[in-house]
Amino acid sequence: MAEDTESRNCMCLSGEQYGMCCGRFHSGTAEAATAEQLMRSRYSAFVLLDERYLLHTWHPAEAPKKLDLDPGMQWRRLDIAATERGGPLDVEGTVEFKAYFRHGGDRGVLHEVSRFVRENGRWFYLDGKILA
Repeated sequence: MAEDTESRNCMCLSGEQYGMCCGRFHSGTAEAATAEQLMRSRYSAFVLLDERYLLHTWHPAEAPKKLDLDPGMQWRRLDIAATERGGPLDVEGTVEFKAYFRHGGDRGVLHEVSRFVRENGRWFYLDGKILA
């Protein structure tokens, strides 16, 4: 990852620099301690088109073989609306979020409640329910 990427604000809007936030998860030097951290890091991976990380953090029982990430999709903002469980001592949790995007001339919002599970001390994305 380029030095300027490491020192800029993280795209998950945590307020931290990328290298100290999602970048450490993407590089494999740390694991997300909470479901929300994993959610944020996955959002950042979508921004960066990091298919490897997205597949690595998807629960093996639910993960697709590959992703078809669209470079034309511009993820603009992530808002965490709610979390339920998903802390360092939990084994499951949910994160409700809104991810704002632009694609071509269109703008939209992905509003989802994502489910996460923790196995052997590591959080995984399980699945999500799109909200209207």
